[in-house]
Amino acid sequence: MLKAVITGHQRAELREVATPRPIGDWALVKVHAAPMCAEYKSFLAGDPVEFLGHEAAGEVVEVAQPCRVKPGDRVVVMPQYPCGKCALCLSGDYIHCENNYDFAGFTGSPEGSATMAQYLLKPDWLLLPIPDNLSYEKASLACCALGPSFGAFDVMGLNAFDTVLITGAGPVGLGAVVNARFRGARVIVVESVPYRAERALQMGAEAVLSPHDEGILTCILELTDGRGVDCALDCAGAVAAQRLCIEATRRRGRVAFVGECHDELPIRVSPDLIRKGLTVIGSWHYNLSAYPRLMKVIQGSPLIDLLISHVLPMSHIQEAFELSASHKTAKVILKPWE
Repeated sequence: MLKAVITGHQRAELREVATPRPIGDWALVKVHAAPMCAEYKSFLAGDPVEFLGHEAAGEVVEVAQPCRVKPGDRVVVMPQYPCGKCALCLSGDYIHCENNYDFAGFTGSPEGSATMAQYLLKPDWLLLPIPDNLSYEKASLACCALGPSFGAFDVMGLNAFDTVLITGAGPVGLGAVVNARFRGARVIVVESVPYRAERALQMGAEAVLSPHDEGILTCILELTDGRGVDCALDCAGAVAAQRLCIEATRRRGRVAFVGECHDELPIRVSPDLIRKGLTVIGSWHYNLSAYPRLMKVIQGSPLIDLLISHVLPMSHIQEAFELSASHKTAKVILKPWE
């Protein structure tokens, strides 16, 4: 099979490797749509990466034994390789599993763990059905495009009476706009890239503010009658954006972080949390039981087409990474068989 790899500084190519074989209750999936996420960071840094991607939608083509899926099933491939047995997995919060499989140790090879490839292996219970009327490309949005914000908004209870601040309008942030508008919430976005700022406005954001505006907090307060937003969601993964979420949220409001950030966020417990009464949430994905509701967003939202900006053949992997690194995109999806 063919898979995508990063070979050096701003260089990517396809490589032919052995096709994996199903084992136990793990099925072989032919990948038809592989969304790109933050892999461009390794592309820009020049870090060689042999196994790319964690999002996919495709078709089950082979199983080793009778299990929850069968050849011909159209499925969304959930991320990670959790144990499927611990309390977190059984409750649907598998993304937080602390007992993930050693993929190569279990299957005998690391091949099949990447999603930017023609085939992959996945436990049957993490292969969720795609409705008949939905394309592979749109179904693949159930992973990182819509998943992080969907899970966060579920926990925060975002609804039509709320104003939500979304910092960062990359693919995850634009997915948050889709989810927020589907719930009827009023949306304020913070984004510096003109392409993405314009896309957020097309999706129905009431205002898009620049993070470089020194008066941004004042602007947010003016847009909310001096109270602050009811909810804030950081998708930027930047300390300044995280601080803005805390400062711009009203008393007794809710703040969630989905953007990955490894820098230290200064939080003052008394003024930021205790006296404001904020609820602060870290959210990675959504509970597995919420999948049918997320499918309803994909099927019912008029904004879904705006969330996918580019669909490219995986044979154009160099162009795809250059495009992804430019930030002049919404979600970019690869077609591994083209």
